[in-house]
Amino acid sequence: MAKLQSKKKMSLNTKELILIAHNIRSLHNVGAIFRTADCFGVSKIYLSGYTGAPPDSKIAKVALGAEEFVTWEKKARLKPLIAKLRKDNPGIEILVLENNVDYPTVQLGKYHIKGPVALILGEETKGNTKAILDLADKVLEIPLYGRKESLNVSVACGVALFGLISDNR
Repeated sequence: MAKLQSKKKMSLNTKELILIAHNIRSLHNVGAIFRTADCFGVSKIYLSGYTGAPPDSKIAKVALGAEEFVTWEKKARLKPLIAKLRKDNPGIEILVLENNVDYPTVQLGKYHIKGPVALILGEETKGNTKAILDLADKVLEIPLYGRKESLNVSVACGVALFGLISDNR
């Protein structure tokens, strides 16, 4: 009988990875973001704007318990949160995940984490506003090759997190 090996926990070493879920209306997406964040070793999730927060049965159904052990905090406003992150984490880079914008973007595969980062995920239907894009150090874009111009926010979260940690394994 084969002996089961324990899964090796991936680590970003000393590089902190924070997620900010801003104005996410679907509680199922919030649950999926919690589950994905756990899988990729996210250190903390901030739920800002009108994003729903645990405890909630719709979040729990998709998160499968991740909402119980992934560190999170609810914040009403994004701008003060970003200011506090910059103050408390010297050198943090604020990233916004967005596509189809009139801003300089960096394709996900061409960005490499150098220190702590906070990744902002925006509203499902309208994306991130100009005010949010203005808060960012960089706008990351997932290259899309099909006819659709966007991904579901929780799917985009998974793709982005994999892309961010892939060169840090």
